[in-house]
This record gives sequence, structure tokens and C-alpha cells, in this order.
Amino acid sequence: MDIVLSVFVVAVIWRILCVQYQRGRIALLGSHLSGLQLERHMETLTQGYTRAISADTESRQLQVLETFAQTEHAVAAQVRTLADSMQKEGEQAAGMGVLRACVPHIERFRPALTRDLRRLLQIHADGLRHVVDNEKNLEPKDRAFCLLAELYLFQHSCHWYCKSRGVADARLMLRHKVDYQKVLDSVSDVTRPAYLKWLGG
Repeated sequence: MDIVLSVFVVAVIWRILCVQYQRGRIALLGSHLSGLQLERHMETLTQGYTRAISADTESRQLQVLETFAQTEHAVAAQVRTLADSMQKEGEQAAGMGVLRACVPHIERFRPALTRDLRRLLQIHADGLRHVVDNEKNLEPKDRAFCLLAELYLFQHSCHWYCKSRGVADARLMLRHKVDYQKVLDSVSDVTRPAYLKWLGG
């Protein structure tokens, strides 16, 4: 009975520590997002692209996609603004654990098991700008599909930083019905190798 009670107490304390730690992460990232309209723009694009990609005819796809040009440029610019803003933070504040579960303050006692959000946001900013500017001259539908993957991966990174890698994977599947590996396979050739290098440390 004492063992069960001890395990329960430890689990409760651990959960409290995780919640407090995650709230701090959410507040920090939120402070850099304040004044930006990234969430609204991303919702507009993800919903619009999904509608366009599933359109019956190519002409209808193009018609829908053309309406999002201004929002695409706004998203690319604001992700760059976020990436630049986060450079002001220190190494520990920007550290994110590579383990699937949340380990509070892992960046302090096991920095080798963390990666730098500041660098990751720069990767996302470069990748989004590359696709928005269509430097590879992709067809409109292919470009929309690639940009959608870029947005999903960026969102995944934000959830990972604020919660955990496991939660980010689960939210990606729950919200968008796509798994992490599929998203990673679908981003641009600018984003993927840089991201994999970042992930490998």
C-alpha cells in the first residue's frame, strides 16, 4: 500500500512539474507571437489549400489557390519575424527535449538531449520563403501541397517546444490526419536536409 501511495504521489508531483514547465514554454513562445497573426493566417491557408487540392477541376484549383498569395507572403514574413525575435532568448530557454515525453528542465541537466528552437525557426523561415517564392517552379497544386507540409511541420515544432515531441505527433495526426514522417517527406528540399541535420544534433 505504501508503495502504491508513493508512486501516486511521485506521479502527481511529476505532472505538476510538467504542467508548470509547459505553461512557461507556452508563455515564452506566446510573448514572441503577440502582435503577429500567424495562427489566423495559417488556419486560412491550411483550410484553403485543403479545399483547393480536393477541387474537382484544375481550373477551380487554380482559382482558389490564387486567392491566397497575400496570405502566403504574410505567413513567410511573420515566421521570419518570429525566428529573428527568438534569437534574443538564451540557449536554455530555447532548448527542447528530443525525448517523446516531457522532461521538465531537461535543457539544464542533459543539454545533449535537447535541440535549439532558435535554429529550428530559422530553418522553417528559410523553407517557407523558398516555397512561397516558388524557386523550383512547382506546379500550383504541387506547390500548395509542399507549402501545406511546411506549415504542418512548423506547427509541429511549436507544439513540440511547448508540450513534447509525443504530443506534437499526436496533435498532427488528430488535427490534420497525417503523420509526422509523411509531413517530413513532403516538405521542400531546402527544409528537409536542414531539419534532419538539426534533429541529429
